[in-house]
Parts: sequence; C-alpha cells; structure tokens
Amino acid sequence: MNPRARTVKSIVVRRAVTAAVLATAVLLGTRHAPAGTQGVEEGAFALFKFEQRIGEEKYEIRPGRTGSTLTSTFSFADRGTTVPLTTTLQLDDARVPARFSVKGRAARTSAIDVEVTVTAGTADIREGAATRRAPAPGGFFTMAGYAPPSLQMALMRHWVSHGRPASVPLLPAGAARIERRGRDVIAVNGRSVPLDRYSVSGIIWGRETLWCDEQGTLAALVTVDAEFDHFEALRPDLAPALPQLVAQAAADGMAALAEAAAAQNPPPQPIIAIAGGTIVDMTGAPPLTNGTVLIRDGRIASVGPAGEIAVPRGAEVIDARGKTVIPGLWDMHAHFEQVEWGPIYLAAGVTTVRDVGNELEFIGAVRDAIASGKGVGPRLLLAGVIDGAGPSALGLAQAATPEDGRRWVNRYVEERFDQIKIYSSMTRDVLRAVTDEAHRHGLTVTGHVPNGMTAFDAVEAGLDQINHAEYIMRVMRPDPKRAVDFFKAHGTVVDPTLALYELFRRSFATPIATFEPGIDKVAPELATPLAGFGLPPDAALAQRAAAEEGMAAVRALHRAGVPIVAGTDQAVPGHSLHREIELYVKAGFTPLEALQAATIVPARAMKRDAESGTLEAGKRGDVLVLDADPLQDIRNTRRIHRIVVNGRIYDPAPLWRSVGFWP
Repeated sequence: MNPRARTVKSIVVRRAVTAAVLATAVLLGTRHAPAGTQGVEEGAFALFKFEQRIGEEKYEIRPGRTGSTLTSTFSFADRGTTVPLTTTLQLDDARVPARFSVKGRAARTSAIDVEVTVTAGTADIREGAATRRAPAPGGFFTMAGYAPPSLQMALMRHWVSHGRPASVPLLPAGAARIERRGRDVIAVNGRSVPLDRYSVSGIIWGRETLWCDEQGTLAALVTVDAEFDHFEALRPDLAPALPQLVAQAAADGMAALAEAAAAQNPPPQPIIAIAGGTIVDMTGAPPLTNGTVLIRDGRIASVGPAGEIAVPRGAEVIDARGKTVIPGLWDMHAHFEQVEWGPIYLAAGVTTVRDVGNELEFIGAVRDAIASGKGVGPRLLLAGVIDGAGPSALGLAQAATPEDGRRWVNRYVEERFDQIKIYSSMTRDVLRAVTDEAHRHGLTVTGHVPNGMTAFDAVEAGLDQINHAEYIMRVMRPDPKRAVDFFKAHGTVVDPTLALYELFRRSFATPIATFEPGIDKVAPELATPLAGFGLPPDAALAQRAAAEEGMAAVRALHRAGVPIVAGTDQAVPGHSLHREIELYVKAGFTPLEALQAATIVPARAMKRDAESGTLEAGKRGDVLVLDADPLQDIRNTRRIHRIVVNGRIYDPAPLWRSVGFWP
C-alpha cells in the first residue's frame, strides 16, 4: 500500500470511530443545534421518484419540558397527484416513544392513518377505525407503513442508542433489522462526502439502503414507496450525487441477491425428467396423459408418451403422476423494483417477466445477475421507459424533442433492452421519432397512450402494443366494431391489467381476499399499503359499469383475434397474474386460451416463440408442475408443485418464505 493510501485509510478509520461516537450522542433532543435555535433541530430532504425530483420533506425535532417531539411534513406531486403525509413522534425523558401518529398518503393509491400511545408499558393502537391494546416490548420503536425519511433517521438514532441490536421491535407491528454494509465516499460538486451505508429491512417489504453522515444524521435513502415504485430521499446538497447512490444501492442489492442465491438456488441438474403427468403443451394439441418432458442442460430434449421417452440413467426425476405439466408463465406488465421480486415470481410459477419501466442502472444489474446465475428470479426482458417533458412526466428519460427521443432509444439499445415503453406526457412528433428509431433497431414499442391522443392516434404513430384496458375502452365506446377492426388490422397487442383495476375499484366493504386469496399470504409490511387499494362503497358502485366495460372490451378483442397478453402491473405480488387469467376466463376465454395469454401469446409478441411459450423440443426448459388441472378450473394455476427453470428444480414454499410470504 502506498503512503497516500495508508494516510487515507487512517483518516477513514478515525472518521469511522468518530462517527460511531457522535452517532451515539446525536439522539433525538441531544443534537447541538446552531446558535439561536435553542436546541431545535431542523432539516429537509429532497424527494425523488425514478430519480426525478418531485417534492420535499421538512422536519423539526424540538426539545420540550419532558422529552422531545419530531414533526414532519412530507409532500410530493406524483404525475399530477399530490401525496401529503404528516408525522409526529413524541419521546419521553428516557427517549422512549410515548406517542406516534402518521396520517395522509404513503403513495397516490395508499392512505394511512395510524396512532400509537404508550403508557406504563402498554400500547393503545389505532389503525384507521380499528383499535387494540398490546404490551410494548423492550427497546421498541414506533413506525408504520412506508415511513418518511425523518422517522427513519429517528429509528437509526434509536438503534445506536440501544447498542445496535440485531432487530428493533416496532409498534404497531413488526421488527426492523439494520446492518452496516460499508462506507462510501460520494463525489458532490468537486468535494468528497464520506457516508456510512446501511441496509434496513422490516419497514417496507424487502430491503432499503440508507446512508448517514459523520454526525449520525440521515443523508440519503434509496427505497420504494407504497406503490412499489423507486423512491429516493436526499439531503438537498447531495442531490447531484443521486445517480451514484442509486448505482451503489443497486450494487449492494445485487450482493444481497447473490447471497440469497447461494441459500435458495438448488444446484442445476444436467438431465431432468418430468414423468407421468398430463402435459398441456400450449400448442393447442389435446392434453397428453401419462407423458414425459425430458430436459437436458436447461433445454427441452423431448416431449411424448411416457412409454416412448427413455429416461437416461442419472436423470433427476420429478414424479408428476396425477399432476398437470404446463410451460412456465409470463408476466407481461411488471415493475421489478426490488430484488425480492425474483423469488416471488418463481414461487408463483412466473419464469419470464417483461419489465415495462424501471431505473436503468438497477434493472440492468438485476437482469445480468439472474442471467449469470448469481441471483434468484425469472428471465427478464426489459422495456426502457421514455416520457415526454412537463410537470406530469415520470423519471429521468424525458424527451421534449424528437432528438431527445432518438437519443434515449439508442441509450436503451446500447444497454441491451428488448423494447421501448412510452409514458403519458409524450407529444405526437416525439412519439413518431421514438417509434421510428426503435423500429429501425428491430425493437417494438409498447406503453400508455399519451395525453391528448387516442389509441388510434398512438397506433398510427407507431405504437405496437398498448398497456392497460382503459385506453382501449375510450375508443370502443362510440364504435366498438371500428375499434376492434382497427386493432386487428394493425396487429396491436394489448395487456389489459384487469386484476389491477379490480383492486383499484373494489369497495372497502369487500375484503380483497374474497377475490384474491393471495392477500392473506403477503409479507406483513405489505398488508397496510395493499389494504389502501379501493374505493368507498358508493364510489365503487359507480365504477361497476366501468369494470364490466373493461371485461367486455377484452372479450371483444379476444374473439376478434387481437392478441391479449397477461400482465399485472403492481398489485398483489406473486398472486395477481393468477387472478388476471382467472378474469380472462370470466370474460369468456376458455381455460386453455387464458393459459395461452400467459405463455405462447406473449412469447410471440416479444418474438421469443422460437424458444419459449410451449413445451416442445428445443425450447427453454421452463416448466410448471401443478397439483391439479387448470383446464378443469383455472384457479388451479395457483397449486404449484414444482418450478423448473435453467435446469434448476424449485419447491415454491422456501421461495415464498425467503421474502416473508406464507406459502
């Protein structure tokens, strides 16, 4: 090591020790404030979504006669919708939470209203209209839902003051687990800022990455919000460093994914025989009873009657007698924004995912980690999102001019993306430039119908595929036949996301479990935000006609031969794809046609039908073994016995448990 490196290392070590000492001292109500503030700590965080600045949190920590009080006002505008959240935390003289309240919205679709009051070791808890009483565990902290950054900072200070325990019990529920992951030196406007990096889990579903400065104060947080969208909070002076922090969080997430892979990934098997089951190959051929699927090195070698397929010595045999064998499922509308989605998708039988909008640095790293065997998850096909400019635009990839649009298409081509995704603020001339450039590179274009255009306009401007049934419904109302004929003539592919609309339009008086049983199996941290999806009973009743209209639109398109592909957007993780195809059957598909909408039809739409989508020799060995026949009852797709992908055989139960779900 050269002398300068030794000097730098010595400084880093001294700073780390100093940070630990200061962090212990900088507890709520004990920080030395600037002169004239009388001990009040004030601060702010800039808020970002998909790396685009959208709002601000302001907080104050004020010492009182007994203890101290943190108050936070948190507000941002997401695609034109204001999302406010107010939080108060009171600590007693012993710095133990005495009262906590959070009210507002954790995302556009998720309301939250929680209050916890602790007296003499007993907590009175109100969550919405429900109330209960519970003992307050030792060393507890109060936090609910997808917390504002200042409350996460308070949690970190609490953790330090309690000796950095392995976990911190939370009220109203759960436990936070905090791990120091390292130190990063961030370059900001010509200066270097050393920050300690931590991983936090148990607050949201999955992991968050946050950084604290040498005074023990939160500097940056990379997480997701209650819609599962990428969400970031930074001290305002660190805003220029956001891409560095997102990249570092992605790298740390990939490291965690690799660690998880070592524990979860079974060894690949050179030869796998799935023997004795009823094979539904999705070609349209009748089911084959007592059949065998032979897989060599992750590819299907042969499919046929059990008596005609010789099982080589040494093959790993899956006994499929009494079971049904189908290809792995596709989810054609995903936003894979946390590493935890990988095990979830596999556990649900999804072996291929089209991601239709993400942070470039993150999703490329996830794709490559999974493809190289260093992570657990399905094959990822990536659609790079491009929006127009303006106050409702989403993310960094914004195109105000045709030149901007072409530049972003070429950036995604360089990063080996498979498709382009259009968002809602794009103008017609930019859309035409984007689609022309994408088609020139052999890519198709999917997405929203931009504001001010009809679905007819967007398709005529080059849009090949449409996300969400709402855009189709708008042009079908005046003349259904014209619309159906138009989409059929243009070969337009539609992913309706009916299960998402069902969740948005449900009445709060109707439990989600009555139509989506998977809700009872989600990780506890997801229960509150998912419960916020829905409408008051009167509003839900008014939306009933729209729900029926959506089903009718999908039925008409399907009967005319317009390709329908199954996708979920972000609803109940791991379960909503099954609900999506159940709704297709309700709309008039046969069970086989509904299954094809999640297998061969998306494979054709993505030009991957030569390698996937059916059980045929030479194709990828992505196979599901089901405990019951989905042709008899489409709900049987949920009854997964085994998943085979990349030569590995997965039992779904450990995959569910690995990310906090019940099998």
